Amino acid sequence: MGVAEAVRVDVLGPLRLSVDGASVEVRGPKRRVVLALLALAEGRTVSVEQVVDALWPDDPPESARATVHSHVSRLRADLRAAAPRLTTDEGGYRLHLDDDGLDLRRVRDLRDRARDLVAADPATAAALLREARGSWRGTALVDLVEVPPLRAVAQAAHELWCDVTDRLTDALIAAGAAGEALGPAAEAVADDPLREPAVLLLVRALAATGQAPRALRTAREFRARLAEETGLDPSPALAALESDVAAGAAGPVAVPEIVVPAPPVPPVPSVPSDLHGRDRELAATGRLLTTERLVTVVGTGGVGKTRIARELARRHPDAATLMLAAITDAAGIPDALAAALRLGSITGDVLTACLDVLDASPRLLVLDNCEHLLDAVRDLVVELLERCPGVTLLTTSREPLGLAEEAVVRLAPLPDDAAVAVFLDRARRVRPDLSFSADELREVAEIVRRLEGLPLAVELAAGRLSTFAPAALALRLDRALDLLGSRALHARHRTLRATVAWSYDLLTDEEQRLFRHLSAFADGVDLIAVEGVATALGLAGDAGDLLARLVDASMVEVGTEPSGRTRYRLLETLRAFGRDRLVAAGEVDAADRHVVRWAVELAAWAERTALTAQEAVVGPVLRRELGNLRAAWRLARTRGDLDSAAAVAVSLAEIAYWQDLREVRALATELVDDPALAGHPFESRVWGHASHDAYLRGDAVEAERLARRGLARARDDEGRRVCLAALGEARLSRGAWDDAVTHDVAAWGLAERPRPEPGVGALAALYGGDPRKARELAALLPTGDVPSLLGLAAYVTAEIDSVEGRTDAAEEGYSVAMARARSVGSTFLEAIAAVGLASLRSRSGRIGAALVGYRDVIDHWAAGGNWSHQWVTLRNLADLLRNLGDAGTADLLDAAADRAPDAHDDLRGRGRVPPERAPDREQALVLARTAIARHLAGRDSAVHAG
Repeated sequence: MGVAEAVRVDVLGPLRLSVDGASVEVRGPKRRVVLALLALAEGRTVSVEQVVDALWPDDPPESARATVHSHVSRLRADLRAAAPRLTTDEGGYRLHLDDDGLDLRRVRDLRDRARDLVAADPATAAALLREARGSWRGTALVDLVEVPPLRAVAQAAHELWCDVTDRLTDALIAAGAAGEALGPAAEAVADDPLREPAVLLLVRALAATGQAPRALRTAREFRARLAEETGLDPSPALAALESDVAAGAAGPVAVPEIVVPAPPVPPVPSVPSDLHGRDRELAATGRLLTTERLVTVVGTGGVGKTRIARELARRHPDAATLMLAAITDAAGIPDALAAALRLGSITGDVLTACLDVLDASPRLLVLDNCEHLLDAVRDLVVELLERCPGVTLLTTSREPLGLAEEAVVRLAPLPDDAAVAVFLDRARRVRPDLSFSADELREVAEIVRRLEGLPLAVELAAGRLSTFAPAALALRLDRALDLLGSRALHARHRTLRATVAWSYDLLTDEEQRLFRHLSAFADGVDLIAVEGVATALGLAGDAGDLLARLVDASMVEVGTEPSGRTRYRLLETLRAFGRDRLVAAGEVDAADRHVVRWAVELAAWAERTALTAQEAVVGPVLRRELGNLRAAWRLARTRGDLDSAAAVAVSLAEIAYWQDLREVRALATELVDDPALAGHPFESRVWGHASHDAYLRGDAVEAERLARRGLARARDDEGRRVCLAALGEARLSRGAWDDAVTHDVAAWGLAERPRPEPGVGALAALYGGDPRKARELAALLPTGDVPSLLGLAAYVTAEIDSVEGRTDAAEEGYSVAMARARSVGSTFLEAIAAVGLASLRSRSGRIGAALVGYRDVIDHWAAGGNWSHQWVTLRNLADLLRNLGDAGTADLLDAAADRAPDAHDDLRGRGRVPPERAPDREQALVLARTAIARHLAGRDSAVHAG
């Protein structure tokens, strides 16, 4: 043909055209469809009828053929000097591409060449397959998959990706590079956890890298997953491979090419049943997460955004998920993020601590339900992108964040076949004995068509099959859709609201009232809370029965927490609908009052239970209810209900101290600025607990000020006790040992039940040089059978034993304290005991164990942002480093602590480095961690040399 200009069309991602190496923009979706059809024909003629059918599959206009000619003409203009490559044949068109002009063809050629080479030269085969696999830029033709023939191409391209990935894994194992095979093997399994060939290859790769236990666990998990989700058994190949792995025979050797014929059973779904029809979206989003740092799944309420995100997070073992639906105030985002990251004590800036953790630990972070906090989430995402280069973000929202870095996946309603599958799956859960005739299946198809494939709407409709046959359901659905909804709303939103309203209207009056009032809870409820709501409403029916009806009707979701407890939640769309109905019924005030009252009662229960033998149950409950507590607190503050706000703050403050619940601990700090607090019965307690909060933030001056202000306002013994104990802590941190003893002993004398006083007084006496007095005070600790107080007593006694040289007794005491703390989730006590143990081991010559201990506790304080205790730890480490001959690092760490405003005053002045040369806190952490690693490595080298 004599055309010199090279033309390349790439379809393994969004459609892309380049002419003579230059990218060319092809405008308009229909013209892009024509280009894709011509390129995929690979030199064959594409008839005008084929193009018309692709562009207008249902009802082509009279001008269809003329429009096709117009698009072809414009494509020739896009091809520029290479226009002669696009020719007109009888009845159609042909695009002449060179052998490497279509990426799909290049990949097939590379795969075929690798297949011929793998037996003789697996390394070269792997190189070819790696090149082939690198051709994918995302889901094939992701911008054109709504066109039926191109949707089929996209599916075939995905199957080709699976084939190339499997062959690459196989070739790498055969070439002795099993370590390199682990990445593609794991990606293949993540893409489709139920595809057995991919699982077999991952098991082989793990075994070939010496990870036989993990390989066998992977096989067992696949067997269990396959049985649970499909009811099928794996092929005999899995059992044979398990036997080889167990016998040590599954090394880096090639295996025959895996070809799985179509089994005589129904096809295995590639995703969980509640994600029917989402294979493409899951794959597309998963691929984007491998190349983009910010991916947002966008769609209308109830379309399944959260389920997509949950499934992708499940496929990433290190993923963390921040559920934003329960957060009503942007100020709560940092603390919720800290909880999602499972951070413990945080005494500095919460967001900074979270960013530090994420920067040090690359992972997938999911931010779910962003739409109601869009500005705040956008600011958070910008910080994450700038500060944490290893973090990938997956967000879900009803609208995009609008950032330049954002890759958007729009989640449309389900296609009819997938919607029918969702309907049938839900229907069989409602009635396991249900079967459908051919006529009923046609009714089901009509129902899901009318519901526009919206997953939530489909599930709610299917839930009605407990009452109606499909034909009756279809009739009622039609009537409800006509009666409910607004033409002013978006069509899909209108359908969802109509379906929800229709399901709601089918409930009894009592079921409706319970549903409305449950919607006032921001983050789900347990059965006890449901029963409390029912009692407050005076419902005649049994709360459990009413709740079961709401679950059956898909108005409430039921789930099991890791602890095994059952939790009931309303999907956010349903919760918003319930809130609307509260407004319409004039019940908002009553519902909000009940939520606040629930929080007050929960806090009172926690306070009663925390200092008893049942202490261990309190922490998990409070952590589980943080979302509701946060919302209840804001309601109380918005309503001007100081009594309730103060009751929650003072009841939870001491628990929050031990449990490292920084957000809860800070409630008292917020209240001290409220003018209405003056003269309130809880005034002095609030001031005292705010002082505790300041102490843990490392601000001893502010802690002392708050404690003295509170003491001046005290009207009862409990208020005086809280303020005296806080004042004792503040004086301890400033090295005023005698004052600390005096105040803490006075607080102990006012306590009416087991409290942690005079533990601080005992430590102050010890640090002031009077171990005998310290032991006397430690003996006064009223521990009873409270685990945290028993742990505190063990810690204080261990500190005394350590100073007096009773090394064995001290080590046992620290270990007991850590075990007691761990049993109730008291991470604060566990960490301070770990510091003591590391210091003891340092002084007794167990340098390796001491270094490891310091490393772990430094990481603990850093993760939580507790710099006050971090500086104590770093000073102790400096003493050890100086003994190891590393005086330079030790001096720098001491100088950094001297410079820090949140370090304890009594230890200042030890640094030998001028203040202007002192490292900042982040540099100090780097110095400490580097020194620990260096000395540990040196000790290992010395052992090996010996």
